Amino acid sequence: MPAPVTLKMRICLVSLLAILSVVLCSGTCLALNLGRLKVHILNGDYKAAITEGEKLLAASEAASHSDELYYLMGISYLKDGNFLRASDIFEIILNEFKDSSFADKAKMGLADTYFLQGDFSQARSRYEQLLSNGPRGELTAALYYRLSQVALKEGDTTAAESYLGKLRNDYPLNPELQQSIEICSLPPAGSELYYSVQVGSFVNAGNAANLSRKLVSQGYDAYTEEIELQGKKTYRVKVGKAKTRPEAEGLAKKLASEGYPTRICP
Repeated sequence: MPAPVTLKMRICLVSLLAILSVVLCSGTCLALNLGRLKVHILNGDYKAAITEGEKLLAASEAASHSDELYYLMGISYLKDGNFLRASDIFEIILNEFKDSSFADKAKMGLADTYFLQGDFSQARSRYEQLLSNGPRGELTAALYYRLSQVALKEGDTTAAESYLGKLRNDYPLNPELQQSIEICSLPPAGSELYYSVQVGSFVNAGNAANLSRKLVSQGYDAYTEEIELQGKKTYRVKVGKAKTRPEAEGLAKKLASEGYPTRICP
C-alpha cells in the first residue's frame, strides 16, 4: 500500500512544479524574444532591435543564449551607426565566448566597424587575417567582397579585380556578388576596371535615356548600361570612366552640387 501523501510532500511537489515552470518559461520566452529581435533586424528597425536586445541582456536567463544575443546586438549597433558600441560587443564575444559558433562572424563584424569608420588599413588587415584562418564558404565569399571594397577605397583596382575575380569564379551565385552587381553592375570579367559615377537606376529605358541626354547636353560624358537581375532589366545612368578613385570622387562632388544623387562604382 503506497505511503500517504503528507502536507509537507504536497508543498514540496508544488514548489518543484513552480520552479520547473519558471525554467521552462524562461527558455521559451527568451527564444520568442530572440525571434522578435531578429524580426526587427530583418525589417531594418535597428533601434527597436537594440531596445529588445538590451532588455534581454539585462535578464539573468539570457546567459545560455548570450553569444547569439551579443552577436545580434552587435549587428544592430553596427547597422544603427554606433560603431563603438558594436565594436565593444563583438570584442565580448571573442574574449568571453572563444568556442562560440559566432566567433568568425564577430571577427568580421569587428573588421566592418573599422571599414565603416574609414580605417581601411585596419579593416584590410583583419579581413585578411580571418581569410587566412580558412572560414566556411559563405564567410569566404563575404570576405572576398569586403576586401574588394577595401581595395577600391584605397584605389588599388588590381587587387579589387583579383578579389572580384575569385568571387565570380568560386561563388558565382553568392549573395555577396549579387549585392555588388545590384549596387553598381560590375564590368565583365577580364575587362579593364575603372571608376564611374552612377546617377540613376531605372526600370524604364526611356527615363534612363532622357537623363543620359540631359547630362550629355550639360557637357558630361554620360551613358546608359543595361543589366538584368532576376529576369528583370534595369537601366543604370553613369558618368565618366575615371582611372583613379580621387578623380571619380571629384566628379561625384560636382554632380552632387548640381542636385544629382551619386554613387561611385568600380
